[in-house]
Amino acid sequence: MDRIRITDHAEGQDRVLTDEALAFLLELHDAFECTRQQLLQDRRKRRTALADGETPGFLASTAHIREDDSWRVAPPAPGLEDRRVEITGPIERKMTINALNSGAKVWLADCEDASSPLWRNVIASQVNLQDAIRDRIAFTSPEGKEYRVTRAETPTIVVRPRGWHLDEHRILVDGKPMSGSLVDFGLHVLHNARELIARGRGPYFYLPKLESHREARLWNDVFLLAQDRLGIDRGTIRATVLIETITAAFEMEEILWELREHSAGLNAGRWDYLFSMIKAFRLRGPDFVLPDRSQLTMTAPFMRAYTEQLVRACHRRGAHAIGGMAAFVPSARDPEATERALRAVAADKSREAADGFDGSWVAHPGLVATCRAAFDAVLGDRPNQLDRSREDVEVDATALIDLSTTEGQITDAGLRSNIEIAIRYMEAWLRGHGAVAIHSLMEDAATAEISRSQVWQWIHNESVTSDGRTVTRERCEAIVADLAPSFADGEDDRFREAIELFRETALEEAYPAFLTLAGTERYLGDGARRPATGSIPVQDASTPLEEDARAAA
Repeated sequence: MDRIRITDHAEGQDRVLTDEALAFLLELHDAFECTRQQLLQDRRKRRTALADGETPGFLASTAHIREDDSWRVAPPAPGLEDRRVEITGPIERKMTINALNSGAKVWLADCEDASSPLWRNVIASQVNLQDAIRDRIAFTSPEGKEYRVTRAETPTIVVRPRGWHLDEHRILVDGKPMSGSLVDFGLHVLHNARELIARGRGPYFYLPKLESHREARLWNDVFLLAQDRLGIDRGTIRATVLIETITAAFEMEEILWELREHSAGLNAGRWDYLFSMIKAFRLRGPDFVLPDRSQLTMTAPFMRAYTEQLVRACHRRGAHAIGGMAAFVPSARDPEATERALRAVAADKSREAADGFDGSWVAHPGLVATCRAAFDAVLGDRPNQLDRSREDVEVDATALIDLSTTEGQITDAGLRSNIEIAIRYMEAWLRGHGAVAIHSLMEDAATAEISRSQVWQWIHNESVTSDGRTVTRERCEAIVADLAPSFADGEDDRFREAIELFRETALEEAYPAFLTLAGTERYLGDGARRPATGSIPVQDASTPLEEDARAAA
């Protein structure tokens, strides 16, 4: 065990990082780290090719998989037959209890976009999973309010580990950080797989940020090793893959094929998918520039193509198709606004159910009943609609990337909203909160990525807002200066760093692939910089930042 070193400490760590757990993590690292690094290198090459003008499409090398009508994924696993309502959220203790009491069929226990990777969160998530699975989780707030699981029937737990691109900087092997994916997966499956099986469920996962079927193959190899190591039957582990990158959208059937005996379906991860589209085509000109984020609905032609082709791919192979997120946060203080939003959520979920989805996501317990009603109306007593083929859907590569037909405008209000949401989210993320309610919407890393990426794209494409003004770096700095007084400036907030992180990820010449990577390297990792305390720094809006940066580049 001399090769593995822990560089931090948090409450509950001794429960989680046992000698057996560390040995298992080391085994996973030795078996898969080289392949992970090669796949990440392949990602970077593909990303560069797309930015340079390559058009993505269906792979000729895997046509035989798509054309073979004979194969199917494994039938639904215990507890995953009926997935009509899934609730998502971080694995914080109180939110865990709320999710278990929500009435949803599935709880996506999130170690990724809804979780900030502070070490205390990494450890607490594993502690809370252990306690939730063993029916011993409880919480008392500082105000004395007690939280207990009160439902006899609780949701099936599905854990979302971090993506392949994220490292765990507090666990070093031979001096280098481990894969965050393998840490989250390995600790959960080692501590909880046998207990879950004994309770009639199993170790189930959501796999985020995949960009190719080869990345799914790596996960399948991880599952095989883990099952053999733990002495459990192959196929016990199940995984639902989030199709949230444009490249994965062209490999949906191949991803299902790679995970066949472990597959539990695909999910339309709408927010990260939008982020991926912006990232992939950010320098491809006006036809690839999208309007305000608030105008990007699931009825946009390229989003309809994506979701309908996802349902077709899934049901053709006997796999669940799970719909996208409803992010509204109901408020008792504004019943009229809540009623309008619930009507919009109901319409969205009804459309998904009518399109053939087997279930969908919500971000708040107050949306569970609305989502359930929409799917009940279509499913009735059936657990799913896997028998509903969508062979009427055309497999159309062009439709998947046709952004030019998207209706809407870029507005000053949309620009200001993107800047405010990105900074407010980044500040909360730096303090350890990965899911944040901002203006009645639950924001997570994916929505913050859209916000900062749109700003970057609008600047670099010299986009014009509806009032006739060009989006420039100077204009964005002026908005930051205008918003700064509304940001708290106390001893415990991190708005100074959030503004710096926003500038780095949205206003600089270079485009960071993920704000979470940039944020971890700058502020959360070992040796991270921490700016001096004091008033929030605001750039002089008259400084020619854009020209200076381009000249330097």
